[in-house]
Amino acid sequence: MTPYYPPVRDTLFVIEDVLEFEKYRGIEAFSLVDAETLEAVVSEAGKFCAEVIAPLNQNADAQGCTRHEDGSVTTPDGFKEAYTSLVEAGWGTLAQPEEFGGQGMPHVLNSVFEEYMNGACAGFTMFSGIMQGAVATVNSAGSDELKAAYLPKMVAGEWLATMALTEAHAGTDLGLMRTRAERQADGSYAITGEKVFISGGEHDLTDNIVHLVLARVPDAPAGTRGISLFLVPKVLDDGSRNAVSCGSIEHKMGLHGSATCVMNFDGAKGWLLGEENMGLAAMFIMMNAARLGVGTQGLGHAENSYQKAAAYALDRKQGRGLGERDKAAAADPLIVHPDVRRMLMDARAFAEGFRALVLWTALHLDLSHHAETAEERQQADAVVSFMTPVLKGFGTDRGFEVAVNMQQVYGGHGYVTEWGMEQIVRDARIAMIYEGANGVQALDLAGRKTAKDGGAVAMAFLAQIAADCDAAGDKLAFIADPLGKAVHHGEAAAKMLVEQGATNPQDMAGASYAWMQLVGVLAVGWMWLKQAKVAQGKLDAGEGDEGFLKAKLATAEFYAEQQLPLCTALRHRVKAGAGAMLAMEPEQFLRS
Repeated sequence: MTPYYPPVRDTLFVIEDVLEFEKYRGIEAFSLVDAETLEAVVSEAGKFCAEVIAPLNQNADAQGCTRHEDGSVTTPDGFKEAYTSLVEAGWGTLAQPEEFGGQGMPHVLNSVFEEYMNGACAGFTMFSGIMQGAVATVNSAGSDELKAAYLPKMVAGEWLATMALTEAHAGTDLGLMRTRAERQADGSYAITGEKVFISGGEHDLTDNIVHLVLARVPDAPAGTRGISLFLVPKVLDDGSRNAVSCGSIEHKMGLHGSATCVMNFDGAKGWLLGEENMGLAAMFIMMNAARLGVGTQGLGHAENSYQKAAAYALDRKQGRGLGERDKAAAADPLIVHPDVRRMLMDARAFAEGFRALVLWTALHLDLSHHAETAEERQQADAVVSFMTPVLKGFGTDRGFEVAVNMQQVYGGHGYVTEWGMEQIVRDARIAMIYEGANGVQALDLAGRKTAKDGGAVAMAFLAQIAADCDAAGDKLAFIADPLGKAVHHGEAAAKMLVEQGATNPQDMAGASYAWMQLVGVLAVGWMWLKQAKVAQGKLDAGEGDEGFLKAKLATAEFYAEQQLPLCTALRHRVKAGAGAMLAMEPEQFLRS
């Protein structure tokens, strides 16, 4: 099986050259990271993930996690040792707050590590992937006592955390949840209920697990207005076991290395985070961080599958090419066939373009906290809010699509276990579902992030792309011109969506998925314009690796020719709204 190679050179190209990281070093949060430190962190992160995490992947899928009769859970062989190495190396503390023992580095670097971890072994990453959001939630909503007691160990990685939202009868609709919280004389709460699909709900990686649990107090209002958030540890301060246990582990399509648990809370002691009945707002701090992380999972799956398929296509000999070929050979390598090239170029164009988009958004997340003026922080926050459902929804849709296409490159060998491609497909599928299914992400983008403000943020985003297209110059016309035309489709679609929201919300809902895809295609196209501009500038100046830079321009041209034309069709799908979707009576969907 082809090993995983973290894309260090491409990452540094994006951060140093495209995002121009150097110009932000005057901001305190960026001042710790000079050019040497940046390159060392990215390179060492890649080395750690390639050498320590990636070798776990195939066995983790085959072995899975094991629940024992006492409710304890054992992770696959090697997980515990790898997690200990991760903690000792300090990788989990990169972007965590310094006041609780973190390194306080920009979130951009944490996003790099998240991608590499997911590319190396997604099942392993599930245990620690929630920690950035969990720490932020406790730090924002917890009392000083809770922060002092829990955050140092959470930041250090001595304790891991979960996000316990879902119940068997209440998935996306959290207003239906039944878990209850009874007030206790000592100020704590007794939490009782069952939560399902809890990633890392029980494991042997850390001695304690901090569960962040949504529940209702006795006199809570109905629906989402009556949800509160509680911190419920597995182990209490006195060392005794809390009344929380793993009832079972789900048998899943993929991510076998991740313990996806049914968790039982039987009067477990917990503490309120924030105010009663305000839990959903606090939980969204963690959920939004998780959604950005899941988008990065889509990138990790795409990159890993692309690497494997590209290596296979250069090695595997099948059929004869239609152009120049080695006449002495019985067959040509797969890479000579245009349709194989099509799939590989689609994958490369998405992975490298989406990596730039992930890191660009992560930079804005940093700026939303650390930019010098309140106005700059507010503008950056609006960008992150707008892009979050796009990264999660568009990113995981395309990540899965890439994984399936890279499996196709292998032909029949992609369907058998030994090559590892079918595992990537199975692992990637869940990313489109959890942390809010992608249809929900589309509704969020259309309703809350576009129509609600009259399209102000969306139009400002599109205006930035249009301005870069106008300023691109003749050498970049090959991508700037088609991207500029695509932006006009985006502007028209945004106006239609705002009108639909005001006059017929059903049409807006019906158009929402196409709108999310349209924004995603445009955003990645914009990142390709930015990369092409840098690549062309370096070539003109005689700088950099000529082969690497020419490959950037070729991939940008492919994206312009093959992906940007989709915006025309997506605009028409937005215009269509929900009419035909709602034409049939519900019973007509059933086969008689």
